[in-house]
Amino acid sequence: GEPSVTDVVALSDRPQDEVLRLAAAVEVGSEHPLGEAIVREAKHQRLDLPSVKNFEAIPGHGIQGTVNGDRVLLGNRRLFNDQGYKIHPEVEEHLTELENDGKTAMLVGCNGLLIGIVAVADTLKPEAREAVAALSKEKVKVVLLTGDNRRTADAIAGEVGVDEVFADLKPEDKVACIRQFEEEVGLVAMVGDGVN
Repeated sequence: GEPSVTDVVALSDRPQDEVLRLAAAVEVGSEHPLGEAIVREAKHQRLDLPSVKNFEAIPGHGIQGTVNGDRVLLGNRRLFNDQGYKIHPEVEEHLTELENDGKTAMLVGCNGLLIGIVAVADTLKPEAREAVAALSKEKVKVVLLTGDNRRTADAIAGEVGVDEVFADLKPEDKVACIRQFEEEVGLVAMVGDGVN
C-alpha cells in the first residue's frame, strides 16, 4: 500500500509540528517510501520545510543533514546508539508500543538531543494476504526480508501469513540472503518497493 505517518511524539520541549518539520526537512528529495510519507504529511499540515545541507543517507540506519545550522538525525536505534545518543527507558517503551502495532518508528534528533519519534505505517494492500496464501499453496516459499525492526516485521508477517522473517537488514544483508536462498533452492524472485 502507501505508507503514511501515524504518530508524531515530542520527547523534548519542541512541539510535535517541529519534530515533524525537521524530520521532513531532511527527508526532502528522499527516494525512500517512508521518507516520502513524512514529507507528504508535513506538506499536508502546511509546515514550512527549510532546505537541508550536508545530507547523508546511512544505509540500514537512517539519514542526517544540517537544517538552519542544526544537525538533524532521523533513523533507527542503531544510528542513534552509534552517534552517542542515550535512549531512555520511557523512549524505548514508546518505540516498542509503536513497533508492536506494526509501525516503523523513527527517532528524531537535533544537535545531540533526542527530540521525538515519527511513526509510519505501510497499509497492507487487501490482496496481500491472498497473494501469500496463493503462493504458499503452489509450494512457493515466501520470506520477508526487511530493514525494519523485529517487532514491526513480525507484526506485518503475521498479518499476511509469512512464517519466515529476517529483520534489521541492511541492503547488502538482503543481497546476501537472496544469494544464500539461490544456493539452497535455485530460483528466487524478489518483490520490493524499488529502493533496493
